[in-house]
Amino acid sequence: MFKAVLFDLDGTLLNIDMDYFLKQYFRKMVELAVEMGYKEGTLLVDQVWRSTEVMIADLDSESSNEEVFMRDFCQNWPYSPEEITSFFERYYQECFPRLKDFCSPFPGIPEMVKYIMEKELKVVIATNAVFPMSALQDRIKWAGLGRYDFELVTSYELMHFCKPHVQYYEEIAERIGVHPEECLMIGNDTGEDLPAGKIGMKTFLVEDMLIDKGSSHQPDWRGRLPDLFEFVRKNL
Repeated sequence: MFKAVLFDLDGTLLNIDMDYFLKQYFRKMVELAVEMGYKEGTLLVDQVWRSTEVMIADLDSESSNEEVFMRDFCQNWPYSPEEITSFFERYYQECFPRLKDFCSPFPGIPEMVKYIMEKELKVVIATNAVFPMSALQDRIKWAGLGRYDFELVTSYELMHFCKPHVQYYEEIAERIGVHPEECLMIGNDTGEDLPAGKIGMKTFLVEDMLIDKGSSHQPDWRGRLPDLFEFVRKNL
């Protein structure tokens, strides 16, 4: 039935409270900005949010998400592109890995992923493409999945669209060479993950760390992680 399984990362494969995690994420970012002598360190968070919103809204297929983010950020921050690039590179190399303590693996996830891969299905980490690959690789390791070779990890360097746009899911299907109807999208956010169904992908909503802000999208299946494990064994 399926040729590919797409997994959201945060709250689906990785036990993480994103609201709390992001507070720590930005706290460390501000600390580094102050350490590096950027007097506007406290304003950094606002600009990261604004540039991220621009990136998420952008539907230009000619520019990667990274290019959209950096272009907007550089236009609105009083430092050179080289200084900004250096700052983010240092942050993700030195500071981001220290956030490991604010999340934990879900029991049973590595075994499930191993089972799916042994079925020779393509497995994609379909997290929202707003982070660099290094930050995604860190979180994949924190989920206990560092040893697995995924078909695609949707980093902001690679992707041209973000969730919840259907173009994000279309780009994944095109990159891995399957039809949307041959994909199963598994995630915990009704607003970001279930739009995959609009292009024919089947969806499974994981409810352990459910995010539902009133989206009208309905999943094909839903349940907690034990239900997902059983579904995988019976249907993949």
